[in-house]
Amino acid sequence: MTGVLVLAGTPIGDVGDAPPRLLTELAAADVVAAEDTRRLRRLTQALGVVPTGRVVSYFEGNEVARTPELVEALRGGARVLLVTDAGMPSVSDPGYRLVDAAVAAGIRVTAVPGPSAVLTALALSGLPVDRFTFEGFLPRKAGDRARQLATVAAEPRTMVFFEAPHRIAETLAAMAEAFGGERPGAVCRELTKTYEEVRRGPLAELAAWAADGVKGEITVVVAGAPPAAPEEVGPAELARRVAVREEAGERRKEAIAAVAADLGLPKREVFDAVVAAKNAG
Repeated sequence: MTGVLVLAGTPIGDVGDAPPRLLTELAAADVVAAEDTRRLRRLTQALGVVPTGRVVSYFEGNEVARTPELVEALRGGARVLLVTDAGMPSVSDPGYRLVDAAVAAGIRVTAVPGPSAVLTALALSGLPVDRFTFEGFLPRKAGDRARQLATVAAEPRTMVFFEAPHRIAETLAAMAEAFGGERPGAVCRELTKTYEEVRRGPLAELAAWAADGVKGEITVVVAGAPPAAPEEVGPAELARRVAVREEAGERRKEAIAAVAADLGLPKREVFDAVVAAKNAG
């Protein structure tokens, strides 16, 4: 009988947001793997629960060495609970490596859903949330950061980033440069805590605001790139593009459909342009 790996979400600020199942899992787990055992101790004291299993640290510095040990415990039938300092394991926190190893070993993996800075910031941002992408932390070096932002400058979905308070001003300035100063954004700090604040506005304004210094845990939400303006193509150019495709071996019907699809036009409009060009000689 193999055990089960449980990924548990922990409060991102307000302890009252802890899901009830988290208390049950903390009390029942054979092993509790925590990103920071001292913070886990403060959390369990605040929740009034005492872990009965073995508590071990599991953080970036010991993930590689400790993962085989935890997988071995799972193979032996242990119920292993993985918690991070805040939010869900694996989301810019330790967890992926252990999940990958557990899945490879045929061990069941489940989760206790809980608070998420990503989803909370999205909901509060006032920006479109029907489609979004999570970009995590940007590179610390200015050149690497600029190159990373350039790769997502045309991303149409709303983007979510994490950032440290001592880098937020330069990051917002880099975003304004890469995306344009008028691109809408929201800086969400200290979510669910006493001094929670959501600052919304164009990236250039947010960068100017952050220049004086910002404290706390920060999540940045940026609107996706606006759709490109439709290309203005006249009838003569439509006919020319169809002719080029025909010369390359496409049938006229297929060429007309392809040109229409490329430009987002009705096929009838392209067909009429081809007929007009033919009648004009």
